[in-house]
Parts: sequence; structure tokens; C-alpha cells
Amino acid sequence: MDRAQKQESIESLKSVFADAGAVVVTHYMGLTVAEMTDLRLRLRKEGAAIKVVKNTLALKALDGKLGDTGSALFTGPVAIAYGPDAVSAAKIAVQFAKENDKLKIVGGVLDQTNVLDEAGVRALATLPSLDELRGKLIGLIQAPATKIAGVLQAPAGQLARVFNAYATKDAA
Repeated sequence: MDRAQKQESIESLKSVFADAGAVVVTHYMGLTVAEMTDLRLRLRKEGAAIKVVKNTLALKALDGKLGDTGSALFTGPVAIAYGPDAVSAAKIAVQFAKENDKLKIVGGVLDQTNVLDEAGVRALATLPSLDELRGKLIGLIQAPATKIAGVLQAPAGQLARVFNAYATKDAA
């Protein structure tokens, strides 16, 4: 890589760290091309991505914001998984790591300043995703409306049953 390509790569990584909710740092040693492609496809379905990075360029992109603990994440063959929300990339990476021993979760970076260890990334993966939270919120908003509709319909239904009972009684 020449100097211009390195600078372009650093700028690309800066935008990744700035735009991502969370960045999961992994070691991918021993993964085959097919396994890596499978991981990329799984991440792409959720709007996330994975990128193999050079450690020195990643550290330069972070501008020393993470300190020594963050620098310790970037050793060995590193790939970063990232997505627009903080949970999607962590969920897919942790699930894939459970299925495939070759992918190791090293840690993560949350909001460019907070360093997560492996346990922190696994805890992040257990949180509901943004879409799940939206669904729960809509369900909570709709629940009172359906209860009100049920309460309003109940007297009319009871009245109809009373009329039906009198009609069948008179007919008998």
C-alpha cells in the first residue's frame, strides 16, 4: 500500500467507526473463504458488514481515543463487524462464533469511546434489535386501543344476546 491508499483506508475506517453503533472486533484465523462469505451474507441481511483491517490503520483511524485497552483489541488477524445499530453486528457475530470455533470474539468498540470485552459483546448480542424494539413499542401503543374497542363493543353484544334470548323465548 502506498501512502495515498493508506490515507484513504484510514478515512474509510474513520467513517465506519463514526457511523456504526458498535464495532465487534474478531479474530478470523482459519476461516475458509466459504465460511467468511457465509458470515458476510448473514451480516448483509441485517444491514451490517464485516471488514478485514490492518491493525495500525485501525488504530490511526481511532486517533488513540480508546487508550491501551482499545489498542490491545487490535492484535493478530483482525476483522471488524459493524452495523448501523449497536446490536445487529454483535448478534450475528456471536451466533456465528457459537457455530464456528475459528471465529473468536475479541471485544468491541461502542460509540468510538467505550471498549467492550468479549463478555460485553456477548451481553450486547442478547439485547433486542432496533426492529424488535419498534415492534414491541407499536404493540404497547396498540394494546390500549384494542382494549377500548373491546369495552365499547361489549355492551352492544350483550344487548344483541338479550334481544336474541327474548326472540327465541317468544317463538317457543
